[in-house]
Amino acid sequence: MRGRRLLAAAVAVLLALTGCGSLRTDGRATGPDGEAELRYGAAPAPGPGVTLQPDVVIVGGGGRSVRSVSADGLTWRLDAAARDADRLAPGKVMFVTGRGVGRVLDLAEDGADLLVTVGPVDITEVVRDGSFASRGLTLDDPVVYPAGEPSWAREPPAPRGTLGRSRPLLAPSAPGNQPAPQRGGRGAARAQGYQLYTTCCTDGVGAHFAYDDGGVRLVGTVTLTFARPNASFHLDIGGGTVTRAELEITGGFGIKVDFEGGISDGRNHRKVFPVPIDISFPIGHAAGIPLSFTVSQTLEVATAFGARSGTVKGSGEYALAGKLGFGWANGHVGPRVTESFQRRSSLLNSLTGVPVGVMGLLIRHGVRFTVGISAFLFTAGVWFELTTSYGSTLGSALGAAYAQCRGVAIGVRATFGVGYRILEPVVRAINKLLSLLTPARAPRIPPVAAAAGPSWSSDVYRNEEVIPDVAVCGHAPR
Repeated sequence: MRGRRLLAAAVAVLLALTGCGSLRTDGRATGPDGEAELRYGAAPAPGPGVTLQPDVVIVGGGGRSVRSVSADGLTWRLDAAARDADRLAPGKVMFVTGRGVGRVLDLAEDGADLLVTVGPVDITEVVRDGSFASRGLTLDDPVVYPAGEPSWAREPPAPRGTLGRSRPLLAPSAPGNQPAPQRGGRGAARAQGYQLYTTCCTDGVGAHFAYDDGGVRLVGTVTLTFARPNASFHLDIGGGTVTRAELEITGGFGIKVDFEGGISDGRNHRKVFPVPIDISFPIGHAAGIPLSFTVSQTLEVATAFGARSGTVKGSGEYALAGKLGFGWANGHVGPRVTESFQRRSSLLNSLTGVPVGVMGLLIRHGVRFTVGISAFLFTAGVWFELTTSYGSTLGSALGAAYAQCRGVAIGVRATFGVGYRILEPVVRAINKLLSLLTPARAPRIPPVAAAAGPSWSSDVYRNEEVIPDVAVCGHAPR
């Protein structure tokens, strides 16, 4: 019996010290610190196979050292007595958990707490040398992280001078802190006036949206469908440079949309925003670095209703690909998408409504898969994003000499890379907020960059159909 215990202990130590083989695939936080780990992420414990960049500061205690996180993800309230918290300074990289990683922009003391304002970092700004890989990660037990009500999801009010020092805005009792996560794959949020409901991952990942400002009403659902997905990845970093990056997700993918909208003396709009919900699969430590497989979504909705009143409705579903992903090694990069496009139900044939004028609508749905560190907008690592655009037009029912015009344009584009990318409108909102804060220690709070690391893109599918095929019917929005 004693020999078996010694063997088990030796195996445990070996797994802790091994790089690519040390992933814990159940993603469950256990032990007395499980709740803090689930909420804020697992603590880093780099093994001998990993070298961090010299300006990275690992704050001890992991999730136990975190008091709260602001909804926008910019400010982490830490226990000032946590190990090495006093080493944090503007310009350093804070690494407290797998979700709590960022470039320190400013710090302020608040009693026994330390308020750390952070910006995004590329994964190569954290890891100088390391190899991380796993195959067959089953994506069936997601943890849903709602951001709450982040500033970048709200339409900004008219400015009234400066906001002053950051301390009053970031008090722990302020309504702007991130709520607790939950398991199950479903979440609710608001962004840019839209009520949002997300789902993952029984039969896909999607977002249901609803908007009503009294003049324009929209409701719909966009989904990237799949069944029993699993993922594999590989990332090699040497000397702060990525030398190999691969990410593949299998599951038989498709796209699906349904919508209904109308206008009654309203105004057209164009909204572009990230859905403020992370769907995460904590996959454990690789060489002591806590990694997660994260699914995030973006939405763009643009109305082009050419009359004071009218309605439009449509739905469609299409098979798309057997697997998604990309590979980059030895200077060569390319998508790994096994395309198998097939119409299951036609969006064009479904278009109906009462268009007193031309009713145009563009819905663009982005789904990003990332294996890496940090959270929400700042998630960095190996990523693959699929963006599907649905453009629809329904021509006027008044004065149509012989037929009603209907048009649909569908485009699917893959974008992939290593690092992070943030939507430009969101970056502008964040930088505007940062510019209004008076720093406590930093000479100034620098703006955050919209992207870091290499990225590439490739069209997966693109098609337009208009009936009747005559010049007067024009083109569907793209």
